[in-house]
Amino acid sequence: MRIVEEVLAGSRLALSRAITAVENEYDEAVEIMQKLYPHTGRAHVIGITGPPGAGKSTLTDKLAKEYRRRGKTVGIVAVDPTSPFTGGAILGDRIRMNELTLDEGVFIRSMGTRGSLGGLSRKTMEVVKILDASGKDVIFIETVGVGQSEVDIVKAADTTLVVLVPGLGDDIQAIKAGILEIGDIFDINKADREGVERLNIELEMMLDLNPDKDKMDWRPPIKRTVAHLNEGVTELVEALEEHIAYLTTSGMLERRRLERTRNELLTMLDEQIGRYVLKKITESGDFDALVNSVQQRERDPYDVVNGILRRFLS
Repeated sequence: MRIVEEVLAGSRLALSRAITAVENEYDEAVEIMQKLYPHTGRAHVIGITGPPGAGKSTLTDKLAKEYRRRGKTVGIVAVDPTSPFTGGAILGDRIRMNELTLDEGVFIRSMGTRGSLGGLSRKTMEVVKILDASGKDVIFIETVGVGQSEVDIVKAADTTLVVLVPGLGDDIQAIKAGILEIGDIFDINKADREGVERLNIELEMMLDLNPDKDKMDWRPPIKRTVAHLNEGVTELVEALEEHIAYLTTSGMLERRRLERTRNELLTMLDEQIGRYVLKKITESGDFDALVNSVQQRERDPYDVVNGILRRFLS
């Protein structure tokens, strides 16, 4: 398949075309993914999450440039809010990374959330696989910053970087949302602002409250950056490199990726079964009658759904 060969050879045009095919579910999309899959599993996937306004896009831009200085190729999946008019991504994140678009060793793709409450489109991981197969050493997934739904990123990344900023009240919100539970590394961005020491102390206290902290070999470090001034970025990259080294030597990387594969298979099964049942029940033409029977309280929805499953999946 020519497009697959070109992706494996590192063609940026083929990369764009393959991602578009997968995002839009073109006829050749499944075959593309099947042929690329044996070439995946080599990249370090880093998820960058945190509240809106934390400076995630600027930080991603600086991290990518630091990795390029170290001779590594970089892929960036910038998950932006979805336009209510076109369904596409509102390209705010990509605009902030404009300089990187001139670098042949960096590939940036903006994706819309497409209504996903977890801040990640269902297609995000497929795009990551395509970037991985194309030879990218490091792949960043920068989430949209939707607060309490951000925890989905832990299912997609090898390393999860949680970015917080002092002085916005987001620290307590993040703690409440459970974002701290998924962080492998924490970064206090905009660390030249007032309140950085207070936020640092609160993060340390929350980490101390973890009941499993004494059993853990990795205590998430807390770094500080001022991304727009490029301060602290080198130290943050060192922490990211230390974490992937820890995952590799401890065997945790293999376990995480095994769990990711398990979740992916279950998600695909859920989608395929849902599509199959929807197609069959639409073709049968009796779904409207079932809806009316539930609305009139003649039947309950649980009985109807169980009946549909028995009928089509027996």
